[in-house]
Amino acid sequence: MEAGGRENPDTWSARSGAVVGTWVAGCQDDDHNPILSAAWASPPLARTVVAARRKGLDRILLRLHGYEPGENDTVRRFLAVLALGLSAASHAGVPEGSIEDFIDSEMPASGVPGLAYAVVSDGEITSVGAHGVVRIGGDSEVTPDTPFVTGSISKSFTALAVMQLVEAGRIDLDAGVSHYVDGFSGRHAGAITIRQLLTHTSGFSTLQGNVSHTDATRGKDELARQVDRLAGVNPAYKPDERWEYSNTNYQILGRLIEVVSGQEYQAYVAANILEPVGMEHSFVADGEIHESMATGHRPWFGTKRPLPENTTHRGTAPQGGIVASASDLARYMQMMMNGEDDVLSAEGKALMFRPASDSSPFYGFGWYVDSGNRSVWHSGSSPGFETLATMLPAEKKGVVVLANGGSGIGFGETTQLRNGITARAIGLDYGGEGSRWSQKTLFIFLVLLPFIYLLSMVWAWRRRVTIRAKSGIFGLFSLWFPLLTTLGAAWVMLWLVPSLFGVPLGTIRLFSPDLGLAMVAGAVTGVLWAGFRLGVAYTGESGPA
Repeated sequence: MEAGGRENPDTWSARSGAVVGTWVAGCQDDDHNPILSAAWASPPLARTVVAARRKGLDRILLRLHGYEPGENDTVRRFLAVLALGLSAASHAGVPEGSIEDFIDSEMPASGVPGLAYAVVSDGEITSVGAHGVVRIGGDSEVTPDTPFVTGSISKSFTALAVMQLVEAGRIDLDAGVSHYVDGFSGRHAGAITIRQLLTHTSGFSTLQGNVSHTDATRGKDELARQVDRLAGVNPAYKPDERWEYSNTNYQILGRLIEVVSGQEYQAYVAANILEPVGMEHSFVADGEIHESMATGHRPWFGTKRPLPENTTHRGTAPQGGIVASASDLARYMQMMMNGEDDVLSAEGKALMFRPASDSSPFYGFGWYVDSGNRSVWHSGSSPGFETLATMLPAEKKGVVVLANGGSGIGFGETTQLRNGITARAIGLDYGGEGSRWSQKTLFIFLVLLPFIYLLSMVWAWRRRVTIRAKSGIFGLFSLWFPLLTTLGAAWVMLWLVPSLFGVPLGTIRLFSPDLGLAMVAGAVTGVLWAGFRLGVAYTGESGPA
């Protein structure tokens, strides 16, 4: 989606249970939490949020999914509107035990078919590992060199490419985008600066960034076409008015790279980042099908279903389309933490790792920044994939975790797996995700809701004599009020809540098809039940059944 990317920020202080349906997101990932966005817009509130995070209360105060971020943890978070169950904060410390033992115990609960990780310590790659298979039902095993869709970790590559062009004197961070991309000339969005795009302070909303996650044509001009369309979209807010994660920002930056460099985004990133860093098992989404990469698996009622094909999408490559192996991403983190002038100056790398402004106190250029434990990180959530990269630049430590399975709601979540590996690898505090009982209860209720309505239709038919006998003001009210309430509930479930939380229904169905099906079925059967009651009441004759 990235939208990816659900997928919000996974922080590394003591972590408590989340409000029901933490998501993800967005979008792609898990990074698109509107509650966080509101907090970041107010520096005093933002400081309170950070203090709460350090005490392990961040989720209780702020997190609704997954995007995690995580981009994604993208679908889960919007469910907070439907339930407000909180779990108690758990005591956190650096987890004990080896990474391998933890994976063996936790991976079955996550339901992911395959996983790969790599660890950097003191600037050197010290550990790599892989478990499981590339695709359910197949016998090809995941290796540290297996490419995975990385989701919103890709944003750091786009930010790095922009910074290369800044240092080459070809881009001014404080120039408006219309100065470079003609389609924005004379448009409301044309005055947005490159810096504001990099830091998610442009005014584009999470919802605006989650509208499309797939290519329309698969042509080489797909990115140009999509950004031309975005040029006519008015941002939801004024620039620098608030921080709000939006894939739109990085999609525009991808097109900026093409215009300024004169190369396709894919070609520029490959030549100027992947090849110099030595990322031999990585590539940029190009609209083609790649059999060599891991297959994504989406949640399906407690299981995981593979995507039909390993299709990549050119139009969303800048925000979520870097396809990379764990070993290659370890090399990437080495480069970002080496303090040397290479693909980017040491000063430029440090700038990417710093809070960008008062409007963006916890996001730099393509990376989340946690001043509490001095980490920088980004998660990713694309359909069928969830990822997490975390670094402690001052200690030259880093870890990346890649999973070819998307999280369900309460069932088959990957958050604890990814966070647990990360905490063990670089010594961060982590208390686990808790029981997730509220999320599980919510999902079970949503799955059962259509069947409850169907059984209610049977009950209404069996009680048809009583229903047909209703008369007067109160009788009419009892007949018609359910139709009004179920129509209202359908509108809230299928349109209002997704819109408010930046998660269109199409995105929900793309990332979590089981959840999308349950929501639609619940909304439709609710209205059908109310209509059925009215049909029973106004047809047939009253009398004994």
